[in-house]
Amino acid sequence: MSAMQKIMTDDLDALLDALPPHIAEPVRQRGERDELLEVVMDLGRRPEARFLGRDVYLGSDEVTAEDIDYTASRIGAFGDDNRAGIERTLHRISAIRNRKGRIVGLSCRVGRAVFGTMALIKDLVESGRSILLLGRPGVGKTTMLREVARVLADDFSKRVIIVDTSNEIAGDGDIPHPAIGRARRMQVPTPSLQHAVMIEAVENHMPEVIIIDEIGTELEAQAARTIAERGVQLVGTAHGNTLDNLMMNPTLSDLIGGIQSVTLGDEEARRRGTQKSILERKAPPTFDVVVEIQGWERVAIHPDVTAAVDAMLRGQLVPIEVRWFENGEVRKEKKMPFGAPEPAVEKKAFKKKEPHNIFPYGINRIRLEESIKRLQLQVEVVNELKEANLVMTSKRHYRKKSQLLRDAEQKGLPIYVIRSDKVAQMEQGLANIFRVEKKSSDSIAQALKEAEEAIDEIKRTGQPVELSPQNAFIRRLQHQLAEKYNLVTKSTGKAPHRRVRILSNNDSNFND
Repeated sequence: MSAMQKIMTDDLDALLDALPPHIAEPVRQRGERDELLEVVMDLGRRPEARFLGRDVYLGSDEVTAEDIDYTASRIGAFGDDNRAGIERTLHRISAIRNRKGRIVGLSCRVGRAVFGTMALIKDLVESGRSILLLGRPGVGKTTMLREVARVLADDFSKRVIIVDTSNEIAGDGDIPHPAIGRARRMQVPTPSLQHAVMIEAVENHMPEVIIIDEIGTELEAQAARTIAERGVQLVGTAHGNTLDNLMMNPTLSDLIGGIQSVTLGDEEARRRGTQKSILERKAPPTFDVVVEIQGWERVAIHPDVTAAVDAMLRGQLVPIEVRWFENGEVRKEKKMPFGAPEPAVEKKAFKKKEPHNIFPYGINRIRLEESIKRLQLQVEVVNELKEANLVMTSKRHYRKKSQLLRDAEQKGLPIYVIRSDKVAQMEQGLANIFRVEKKSSDSIAQALKEAEEAIDEIKRTGQPVELSPQNAFIRRLQHQLAEKYNLVTKSTGKAPHRRVRILSNNDSNFND
């Protein structure tokens, strides 16, 4: 791919001019202004400047009410989301209020227009497919979204509409920031009306592309589906770091097709070798491509969301495409996601009956032993690296590349990386390594099995059954399963102890 040159502009002086002089001056005197993320002012505390990887106090004086009023009077008006800006800049100022509504804290975040980051996904944007960007806060989702809007409007002459809820994409004020190019911007009067403005943009302005930041409610997810069904390209962001995070989100899972519980007949379940209740995708996904932004210069791409979701629901792992900048060039490779065997493990496929020694590094030994026992594997958990012929570690520890892991690699030991230190991840990893069928031990499978057993009991006794506490996503699947048998359900209790209660129904036909 072609070379990439990043150009950055931040209008930092406009933000510093809005701060009290005794807070702004220490920032001006520092040499690393390009690394400044935000300035934090909390009443009765020393002001802080937050840079990449560190925080710095700005003087010894505490922030006063006059300091906060000074800044508030020099920026735009705060909206219902307690966010304000500075006209024709990308800076965002967020307020913390006390019970009486008075501002007692300000987060003054530096907004930067960065040109060149879209090179990582330029081919995807050019394809006309709808793209969903995921990633943790501050990783650059909005920055990439802004450049996508500019490139589509300026370089490809597309009719681009930005639905700008907090003026974070196109800046504060009525005149959009030059960083969005020829793209047009529709401001949202209040966050609760974002979905309505999304539909209005399609109906009134004939866009070819709609750009939307922070899809976060069910109404917004429905509006996004409506837009996609009308043939408009969507490029947006949503809360969540990875595709599987999105699948487990009951509010936003519709963006990737939605998840539903399907009950198979006894014969079909035996033929498939599964339990009677399985998970399937409900509908075509709203977004064709999911991009997980892992850092400012690194992304992981699911180029076919339909295939990725279907495979994950079947317990299969599909490769993802990882892209990053290296010496001004875009590099890419296909990798298995964390939780899949590393290549060395995959080539050395272990037999179920073959004794094996695993050294756990950075993961819970007791949980690992429990997982091995549940899967009935002939595997020993050892205390010394020299006794092991396999190392299992977590994603977080693997990224740190400790000396122990480097020693293991030098010895040629396979290193298997799991996403997190949880039993479900350990069991999935062991099942992949030893080529065994994973038991129904993850939380979703267990919950559906419990619901099936409860339904059978109600058929026999007619008495209501209360299930174990679950999260909102799993409770919804349990409700759906019971409804297929014409049973009445309701959720009781408060999180994290909220659970489904299944009731008998005299009008139900239990023989269906």
